[in-house]
This record gives sequence, C-alpha cells and structure tokens, in this order.
Amino acid sequence: MIIQNFKELATSQKKKDTLEILESGLEAAKPENILPKFVSEGKITVGKEGLDIKKFSNIYTIAFGKAADSMTRAVNAILPIKGGIIVIPKGSRSKILGKKFQIFNAGHPKPNQTSVKAAKEVIKFLQNRKKDEFIIFLVSGGSSALLTLPEKITLNDKIHVTDLLLKSGATIQEFNCIRKHLSKIKGGKLMSHLKCQGISLVMSDVEGDDLSSIASGITYMDNTTFSDAVDIIKKYNLQNKIPSEVLHLLRNGVNQQIPETPKKEKIKNYIVANNSYCLEAMELKAKELGYKVNKIQVYGNIKEAVKIIIKNIPSESKNCLIFGGETTVEVLGKGCGGRNQEMVLRILKNTQKTNNLSIAAIGTDGIDGNTLFAGAITENVKIEPTILKEYLKNSDSGKFFQKQKSNIITGFTHSNLMDIGVVLQ
Repeated sequence: MIIQNFKELATSQKKKDTLEILESGLEAAKPENILPKFVSEGKITVGKEGLDIKKFSNIYTIAFGKAADSMTRAVNAILPIKGGIIVIPKGSRSKILGKKFQIFNAGHPKPNQTSVKAAKEVIKFLQNRKKDEFIIFLVSGGSSALLTLPEKITLNDKIHVTDLLLKSGATIQEFNCIRKHLSKIKGGKLMSHLKCQGISLVMSDVEGDDLSSIASGITYMDNTTFSDAVDIIKKYNLQNKIPSEVLHLLRNGVNQQIPETPKKEKIKNYIVANNSYCLEAMELKAKELGYKVNKIQVYGNIKEAVKIIIKNIPSESKNCLIFGGETTVEVLGKGCGGRNQEMVLRILKNTQKTNNLSIAAIGTDGIDGNTLFAGAITENVKIEPTILKEYLKNSDSGKFFQKQKSNIITGFTHSNLMDIGVVLQ
C-alpha cells in the first residue's frame, strides 16, 4: 500500500472505500505504470509519432523533478541507458542507485546550493555529449526549485522571491513566469547547451498541461515575457518586498536590455501523464465498489474551488465525487498545513449540516505544504464553527487533523500528478 497508515484511518466502511479510491489514483501515478506505454526496446512512441533510437551510439537520461528517480528506473528497465543525472528533492531516497547515475538531492520548494550545483552539472553533461548520442529528458513537477541557476542575482535573492510567491497565492503559471525570467536555464535556455539529439517526456503537474509552465519549461520554451513577470509582481503587491536587484533585472528585460526567453522549442516535448490518469483510475475503483461517480477538476483560489466542490457533492447515498487539480492558498498564519489538508478542513466547515460524508484530499507527490503528510481524511463530524475558523485563520489545517488523527501518510511517492480528492455520500 502507498498509504502507509491505511488500516489506522479505515475506521468505517465509507472511509475504507475512500482510501481505496485514493490508493488507486496514487497507483496510476507511478511512472512504472506509465512510461512502458511510450518506451519500448529501441523505440519511443507518442501518439502517431515514433522515434527509432537504435541508431544512436549511446543513450543517456537526464531526469529532474519529484518523479525523476522513478522515471529513470522505468526507462532503464526497458532501454540500455549508458548513464545520466537524477535530481530529486532533499529528503527523498532515490528509487534507483548505481554508479552510472549521478544523483542530487536538491532543495524544494525553495532552491539551495545543491540546486545550483545540479544545474551546473547538467550543463556540463550536455556539453560533453557527442553528436551521435541521444538524451532522454525525464521531466516532472518540482524541477523549478530543484534546478536553479540565477541570472545576475544571488541565490538568496532567488530564495526570497520564491518564499514571497509561495505565500502570495500566485498560480503555478505566474510563479514560473517570474522564475523563468530570473534564470539562466529555465524557459528553454538550458537547450542552448545541447550538442546532440534528444526528446523530453513530461509528467504534467500544471493545469492544461502547459509545457511552458511545467518545470518552468526547462527543456521547452517560454510563452511569457519580462513584462508579464513585472505585472505579476504588481498584481500581488510585492514591489516593496522584492529585492531591488530582482526588480532592476526584470525592468532591464522589459526595456530590451536583456534578451527574452526562447520562443521556439529545440527538441520535441511530450506529455506522457497528467492528473486525468489518476482520476480515471479512481473512477474505475469507485464503480467497482458500487458507487455512482461524478468527476471534476478544480484550480485557482481554494475558497472558490471549495464552492465548486460543495455544489457537486451528491445528495443520495452510494454516490461519489472524485476531484483533482491544484488550488492556490494564501498563507495567513504560521501554522502547519498544505492545500489538501486545508481543502478537507474547508469542505468539513461547509458541510456541517450534511449527514454521513467521507471527505479526503491528498497530493500525489505525498508531501502537502510544510508538513510530511500527503493530506487528510475525515467524516463530516460536528465541530464548533469558531474552532474551524481559528485553524483556517492560522493556516494550521495540519495541526487540526493531527489532533483528529486523520492525516494521511504516504512519504515521498516519487511521482507528481497534482492533487486528488474524494467525497463519498
């Protein structure tokens, strides 16, 4: 089981069913269940396009993101990979070991010195390749922090900007627009160092599978501008909080004193999995358990997303609402929590007059916000409204569910296809 405390949490049949549905979503997100659909011996096939890779002298992988090690392991089991680089979050133990892979455990969600070192090693690796060699880039969410090479600003400045954006409620697209314009590698800039042919296989953690936003478009290109980055800073009133060096760099870009990010891709980038993979597997499991299913995706501000979920909660028994996507949360206090635990707490708060619900939400990466929990599960037990408001006011959903013994624990899942949730009636 991926959910480590499944038995402890399954205190009723409805909660057990909820957890089984979540488990099926997590299982679907495993790269070993995804990549063999696209990678076979000597060939990579995406849709109607096929690429014969037997003609290359050596095949390498460069993988970065929360699923980097598990993606590498899946491909390495099929193809004769010569070697490569893996960049995963600090605290995560690699699913694949061996001397042929250089492994970095870098900072996430904030970059660190290892993020910079990893980026430099990737550049060096690309520059050392021969023309008749081939590189498979394996990309997943989290890479924007894991690979970092600031452009004319310090790493501390980059960390400070990251911290501000994390707390601002900015969308991932807005967040990554700014990251791309403060980087020497993001937005497709890394590809200027590529000396051989390559392909990028991408697990999407972004609404609409926007390749320009996933991993800040490191192997793709950029459809945003310096002007967009400045507008985002103004939108969230961060002008007086952003370091002056950062504002100066962005304004130089607006004034065309610095080249824009690349607007054309150098290699083909393909989406191989997204949040819908999880939701489809969850739907099958729910139907197998005897539930009628309604399935939705929610994005943007968490308060608005909760309103949509509440409207879609079924009123009849043996009905299931499955939801996925990724919301944004403005951090208000100094509590512990994450968007999934807050999602469950907000749904609980708004369903106090409804009977017999089971509510759960988790991040498919296994780490929700500033906690070591994946998310939370609860039945809509009656709680004093002022208590719920106080926990939300301090962004302390994690602590609330710790007291209820309702946090879901998976540890690092070595995958990342956004968030998934269930409401059972």
